Amino acid sequence: MRSLPGGCSAGVEPPEKRSGKSLGAQMLGERGPQRGLFEADTMYLKFVGQNTFYGFLATHRGELFRDEDFAALYSLKMGRPSVPPSLLATALVLQAYDHASDEEARQRAAYDLRWKVALGIELDAEPFAKSTLWEFRAQLILQEEQGAIFRQSVELAKRKGFFKGKRKLKVALDTTNILGRGAVKDTYNLLADGIVLVLRALAKQASEELETCAERTGFGPYVQGSSVKGQAEIDWNDTQARRAFLAEVVADADRVLELVRQARSTLTADSPEDRALSEAAGLLSRVLQQDIERRDDGPALGEGVAKDRMPAIHDPEVRHGRKSKRKRFDGHKGQFAVDTESQLITAADVVAGNAPDNTGALSLVEATESATDCAVEETIGDCAYGDGATRQQFADAQRTLIAKTATVTNQGRFPKTQFVIDLDLQQCICPAHQLTTDFRPSAKGGGVFHFPASGCGACPLRDQCVRNATGGRTVQVHPQEALIQAARAFQSSPEFRPYRAARQVVEHRIARLVQLGIRQARYVGIAKTRFQLLLAAAVANLTRIASATEAAVTVPLPAEPSGTSIWRPITLLRGLQAALSAVSGNDASPPRAPTASPYLVQRSLKLATCRPDF
Repeated sequence: MRSLPGGCSAGVEPPEKRSGKSLGAQMLGERGPQRGLFEADTMYLKFVGQNTFYGFLATHRGELFRDEDFAALYSLKMGRPSVPPSLLATALVLQAYDHASDEEARQRAAYDLRWKVALGIELDAEPFAKSTLWEFRAQLILQEEQGAIFRQSVELAKRKGFFKGKRKLKVALDTTNILGRGAVKDTYNLLADGIVLVLRALAKQASEELETCAERTGFGPYVQGSSVKGQAEIDWNDTQARRAFLAEVVADADRVLELVRQARSTLTADSPEDRALSEAAGLLSRVLQQDIERRDDGPALGEGVAKDRMPAIHDPEVRHGRKSKRKRFDGHKGQFAVDTESQLITAADVVAGNAPDNTGALSLVEATESATDCAVEETIGDCAYGDGATRQQFADAQRTLIAKTATVTNQGRFPKTQFVIDLDLQQCICPAHQLTTDFRPSAKGGGVFHFPASGCGACPLRDQCVRNATGGRTVQVHPQEALIQAARAFQSSPEFRPYRAARQVVEHRIARLVQLGIRQARYVGIAKTRFQLLLAAAVANLTRIASATEAAVTVPLPAEPSGTSIWRPITLLRGLQAALSAVSGNDASPPRAPTASPYLVQRSLKLATCRPDF
């Protein structure tokens, strides 16, 4: 495991000065527990505001993130001293909070007084390069530590007493859609992207430029222009012309896959080169399989949408998803568990966009208990969690699930809910008060109640009950009918009303996460999107903790050494600032953000304090 890039910069003490260890013994950059006299939080915390989020991070420096928490990401003896990971973790939090890019985050850390206060660095410090922040994030993802920062937000909440006494939790579950990063394209351009992807892998194997490889193998048009479909000079209203053009693209796809088979025959099995070709060819083959129907008269577009269809070559984990019958999206789904009392996010994850909303519901509850060290007493969800299988899963785990049951309809006729079903006596009573005991169980569970045709034929309510002209009414019994009946009865009682209100907490938290940018994925793939989601959840938790924490937490100054006066440089600095302000005609108090002159004064004072006779 290699060390993260980025040596020690201004305002960050080298490890050997802080711990006395040699560089060869420890590559992990660490920050000492003592705050520096000239660090921004010591000088300008009140100016920035202790009650702001930046002030909150400053007052909790050393408590929220510790360098040793990230030690597994670093080599002990190889590389060079790193930027302290606690500083980089705080920078990632600020980046998500302010919607900043990596380059903007670097600039803000160097020039934004609020960021300097939050990071606890000196005014002239440029603490990290853009590549350092990128590499730190990449290591968190590669080492499957996407949730490291999120876990620290929950740990801080525990220390602040949000889960005091290991209280019984009520958590609300919900999901939201996350739009994928990759471009979603139609079959023509999707096949073209797959061909280019394979050509790129072949060109790398042959140490050629992509354009050279494409021209040599006869695939030049695929690397020229932005869209193969857009360059095609055909009449798109002509069905035969479209079929002929599709046949050409499919033939080229088959031909490039044959080139891959020939190239792989000369490579060592499972070598990096072999895996790269196999992965690229696999994506192209998948597009052919899901979108193309091979017919006797040539290839044609398949009817309908294939199950688990991949709509983006460059983001192959994107899926067609739905949040409702009308609301469609292409991307992933974010899952959340929120404590309804503290309104803190206790667990979060990302799944495929076409996964059901109730996927992994029990896992979120278990993750909540593991993170908070508290037992979950009740789990609240919407009707997406009210299906029989999920209820059975929670019942088997001896957990309480409170979720609305789906509305039952029957095309204008009496729905199943109008019948009285007694599972113990295995009898069913219809709205006309007719009783049947003709229950026919199913091998998969549940079964069907049958009412006799003779009884239904003379019933005055037949037109409101039975659809067919002959025969009697049938009533389906769900495999988890008992659980669904109990949930439906509770749903209609007054006791259900508080749970409906409590479930809104998770919707409010999702709205906050959308403000933090999770509606659009910033990265390609589920693993990176999971990092984005968990980082946003950490920021949502920290801002919630900050707003609930009592104000006025003062930052302790360094202890005054015996026989010296630590107030002397502070007094001198304030005097110089007052003098400069008087010369410029401005009031000396309160202190302002540093301009050029105060900056020079601060640097001069710092040098003066290093003199033995100061």
